[in-house]
Amino acid sequence: MKAAETTPDLTSALIGIRGMHCASCVAKVEQALVQTPGVLRASVNLASEEALVEYEPGQADLIELGKAIAATGFEVVERQETVEEIEDRNQRDYLILKKKFVVSAVLTALILIGSMTALLSGLPLGAHFWLLVLTIPVQFWVGAQFYRSAWAMARHGSSDMNTLIVVGTSAAFLYSAMAVFAPGFFVLMGQQPQVYFDTAAVIITLILLGRVLEARAKGRTTAAIRRLLQLQPKTVRLLRQEEEVTLPIDQVQVGDVVVLRPGEQIPVDGVVLSGTSSVDESMLTGESLPVDKQTGDPVTGATINTTGAFTFQATKVGTDTALARIVNLVRQAQGSKAPIQRLADTIASYFVPVVIVTAVLTFGVWFIVGPEPGLNFALMNFVAVLIIACPCSLGLATPTAIMVGTGRGAEQGVLIKGGEILERAHRLTTIVFDKTGTLTTGKPAVTDIICSEAAAESVRLTEEELLRLAASVEWHSEHPLGQAIVQHAKDRGLRLSSVEAFSALAGRGVEARLEGQAVLIGSQRLLAKRGVRLKDFEVQAERLARAGKSPLYVVVDRCVVGLIAVADVLKPQAAQEVQHLRSLGLKVVMLTGDNQHTAQAIAQHAGISDILAEVLPEDKAAEVIRLQQAGASVGMVGDGINDAPALAQADVGIALGTGTDVAIEAADITLLRGDLSGVSTAIALSRRTMQIIRQNLFWAFAYNTAGIPLAAGVLYPAFSILLDPMFAALAMALSSVSVVTNSLRLRTLRLE
Repeated sequence: MKAAETTPDLTSALIGIRGMHCASCVAKVEQALVQTPGVLRASVNLASEEALVEYEPGQADLIELGKAIAATGFEVVERQETVEEIEDRNQRDYLILKKKFVVSAVLTALILIGSMTALLSGLPLGAHFWLLVLTIPVQFWVGAQFYRSAWAMARHGSSDMNTLIVVGTSAAFLYSAMAVFAPGFFVLMGQQPQVYFDTAAVIITLILLGRVLEARAKGRTTAAIRRLLQLQPKTVRLLRQEEEVTLPIDQVQVGDVVVLRPGEQIPVDGVVLSGTSSVDESMLTGESLPVDKQTGDPVTGATINTTGAFTFQATKVGTDTALARIVNLVRQAQGSKAPIQRLADTIASYFVPVVIVTAVLTFGVWFIVGPEPGLNFALMNFVAVLIIACPCSLGLATPTAIMVGTGRGAEQGVLIKGGEILERAHRLTTIVFDKTGTLTTGKPAVTDIICSEAAAESVRLTEEELLRLAASVEWHSEHPLGQAIVQHAKDRGLRLSSVEAFSALAGRGVEARLEGQAVLIGSQRLLAKRGVRLKDFEVQAERLARAGKSPLYVVVDRCVVGLIAVADVLKPQAAQEVQHLRSLGLKVVMLTGDNQHTAQAIAQHAGISDILAEVLPEDKAAEVIRLQQAGASVGMVGDGINDAPALAQADVGIALGTGTDVAIEAADITLLRGDLSGVSTAIALSRRTMQIIRQNLFWAFAYNTAGIPLAAGVLYPAFSILLDPMFAALAMALSSVSVVTNSLRLRTLRLE
């Protein structure tokens, strides 16, 4: 447990919890915490197994919060575990579940083969003893976790899906065991004794498969934070007493002077003292173009120094750095995301008590007023009620649809990290797109080449010659804008020439001698400093800048001969996907750290009218919260580290598979192919899957509701009809078949 002061009158605590397995568990813990005096808000995250609690220090404390959680039957983690400890524990839990599933699957297969063989060959019930032996480890070793959870719920006067599993499988197992050891009892009743060991084993094995998949996915919640922490260098080079010393990163103090060379990561936040360079801040800002840095400019930890060497003074270290704040934002956003209460759990909370009460009443009525022998009739009908009420169809309704739905998504390149994500995605009302690398390619490219008419007449300079000239000079440059020009020339098959006296002007441009001419390429600021007249290009350069492009002047012998514009261009399918999302009834918003002009230019081409521009990395999650507070259910689409907090905060985070590992780990859905069309595919799949789940739950509940009165014997007084447990099991099996068959429809549905 960890507490941190948020305001003078309010404290937040992050409490680790073990033993939760479904949304019903989450709801019970949240309810217990909220009912604790002094607690203002409580949010429990099933994936990270943590509760984020806000409370008044004078009214509640960590001890009281721990007692409230323990009272619900779950274990409180006394200290906050490290990322490595959480991952190790999740891995151990996953391996244990996987081992149990393998054993259960093998035994269940043998049980199914044995049951079919016994049925076809007409073997006596004594031969079913071996089926009993095979079922015991499945029922009581593999299924022990279901019994423990059901008992924990029962001690607190509640029930959940585990209660359904225990009631159903126990009824099938005990009835079958009785048929093996006391077949004469059924013969006395005029019934043909049957065994249902395969039913009990199959239910437990399928439910356990779902738990295995959940355990494997659970480790991804900490992977996002671990990858973020790995961005920070382990060591730092400091300047102390005019000598360079290398120290561990945790020994850096505010005021230390850090020495940085080209290609190195900036270890902490600070301010440049000497030197100039360009810094790649795309991981934080999302902007693909490096930012020029000189004396007095701020630098941010975990960004990358590209070209120059410089020194800077550390201003923020440890938990105060921008990277540490992003890590904290990701963790808080994950912790504040309360899982949606599953409809199956809601039904189970009412259904299980009703079934048990009905079975007990059935036994009592038949024992008191039934024909002789009353005990036998009462017990037979009691068992029939429990068997027909076996929750296999209700328990399979959600996981089968989710398994087929997520598999269908994977075939389409859409990786959905769990059934809960499908439940949330179908409620989305707003899709927020990051700009750089998401709507756009994320790499600068040449968009315009403009030649001077006068220059063309005097030196016969064509558009192709202008590009060849510029690319020949920029070939020696490491700046992304220059590399974009070189790549464009290569794409057009141009042969570049050798240059002499090349010089890179940090933050301004490049110059060289080419074929006896002095060539200068750079910004308007560089030309003004060199005293070069812009001629008629100033208006055109302004037009390009307003369109979100970076205009570069090409000067030959102090005469401007042309303009080359470079920009991060829109992905080919972006506009079509935006239109598709709108046709699904969704509002589309673009979120970017770029300036308003650049944002508007890109948004116009994409067909987006709602723009959130000039948003700092730490404010992206806040913008998502603002939309949520306005009533929107938000899906965030991004690809960069700077998007991670917003991806975690959104109701559904969607990351491009071509983006950073941190964004992928923080998101709920990953588009493996990096294709934006996967956004609408994921939403369409979610809507179809939820429709199937609702149908499954309805029919599963309808089967049980219609069958229970029949099993209770309501037709016996008028028609002398009793439901044989064999037919009760058949009805139960048919309900399961209908649920699975309905779920399999997702495999052939068109996701358009």
